[in-house]
Amino acid sequence: MAEHVVLNPEKLVKLRCMNPRLISYNVEMTEVTGGTFWKAYTDAQIDGTEQVPPPDLSKGMGAMHQWYDPIDTTNPRLIKLARALGECWIRVSGTWATRTYYDFDDEYPAGTAPEGYQNVLKKQQWINLLNFVKAVGGHLKISVANCDGLHAHDEPWHPAQAEKIFALSKEMGVPVEAVEFVNEPNMLKATGFPKDYTAADFRRDQDIFHKWVRKNYPECLIVGPSDTDPGAMSVDAWGKPHPWANAGGMDTAGIAAVMAYCSTADLMDGCTEKLDVFSYHYYNGVSERMAPMMPSAFTPAEGALSEEYLGAAGHSARCFSSYRDKYCPGGEMWVTESGDAGAGGHTWASTYLEVPRTLNEIGAFATVTNGVIFHNTLASSDYGWLKHGTFMPRPSYFSVLLWKQLMGDVCYDAGEQIRPGAHVYAHSRRDGKPGACYLIINTSRTETTTVSLPGAATVYALTPNGSERSRTMLLNGRELVLGENDALPVMEGMEVQGQVEVAPRSCTFIVV
Repeated sequence: MAEHVVLNPEKLVKLRCMNPRLISYNVEMTEVTGGTFWKAYTDAQIDGTEQVPPPDLSKGMGAMHQWYDPIDTTNPRLIKLARALGECWIRVSGTWATRTYYDFDDEYPAGTAPEGYQNVLKKQQWINLLNFVKAVGGHLKISVANCDGLHAHDEPWHPAQAEKIFALSKEMGVPVEAVEFVNEPNMLKATGFPKDYTAADFRRDQDIFHKWVRKNYPECLIVGPSDTDPGAMSVDAWGKPHPWANAGGMDTAGIAAVMAYCSTADLMDGCTEKLDVFSYHYYNGVSERMAPMMPSAFTPAEGALSEEYLGAAGHSARCFSSYRDKYCPGGEMWVTESGDAGAGGHTWASTYLEVPRTLNEIGAFATVTNGVIFHNTLASSDYGWLKHGTFMPRPSYFSVLLWKQLMGDVCYDAGEQIRPGAHVYAHSRRDGKPGACYLIINTSRTETTTVSLPGAATVYALTPNGSERSRTMLLNGRELVLGENDALPVMEGMEVQGQVEVAPRSCTFIVV
């Protein structure tokens, strides 16, 4: 059924003022050092005309990975496009980071690592990354090593490695401004910890690490625990179960054994050092790569605009906010890793079909809490805003760029119930003028949504360039692509009065 929305900015009720770095991103440590990451999809798989074959699990998780050389963080296009996003947090972390040795004295030749580590980070690689952060006006956030090479599970963590990366970053004028101890600690066997590591070992070591940071780098924010607690997703604030939460995203005992999941409570209860910011990871389930192992956590492309799929972001924020209130009362909540699907993104992550989810996630999160969302990633795998290697922008990049240009930091209650065909969000205007900027996402694939305006308005309508799996998208009918010398397209609005017709599958910003 077609929907009708009436905009009345004079009746908007302020919910909160958002962190200006709400939209931020990850640069995985494996991108900096070179290493394995999720396999790229073929063009036919992205188009939806070829199925993704089930992984050969006899080869372990590596069956879903491929090798990538380090990304070029000095690349002018990468720097230009990242700088255009404005002030952001840049998180360098990931599972790879937990087993990275900081080889700043050139002890190990390329391709080797000391015993107990997986890989090495060279000094120049880190300096290049720091220069990138500086060039784009970013703020650095990291996690540190915690693996067999550093200590055994029954021995306390120590800062021999952490001091290297903190000290060099500060020396280069790009200090570590926020830190999580490690990435996804609830997956005890899959995240790179020492052999036989337990939740009790983690609690001991996280407290040691936090005390060390506060003593030596007191200006650095302590963020944690950076987990993916499946149990937290069982019900939302109204007792409604998430469609795949009851299985925790795990449909077999085998997956549970491999990952050795533990809960947020297991990681945090009994810790003596308090957090400055509570963090968690969120995805809308898993990608086609992992669907054979976790079928209940997989959504096919036909469901990409469904209420169940798009509702996951707000659901996650409501669920994890209770943990924030317990472990970091009064603090912000950061989603330090986020995207359309775990295991490298859906086949459509690089297409227009990812745009409604991307914008809906930001809008829904802001209605629940203040904080930051770190998209995974800036420029790697199919869910990257930029294509790996070429750094060409994908539709999702332009969607967040437009949000940053139009939507201000004050979040309002839009006064419209979220429903099929009408996901409505409202913020202040980025230009600081009176009024508001609305985002209206029409989730229907067939029906137009009519919007009644309070007067004159400027409209920015994002639509697919043909197929919903198109590699580019349109803004008011004009294709968004880079111009000569990587010039960003001019994102001009269209002046209208009276009513606006929001097309099926489209995302429309309306400035009034």
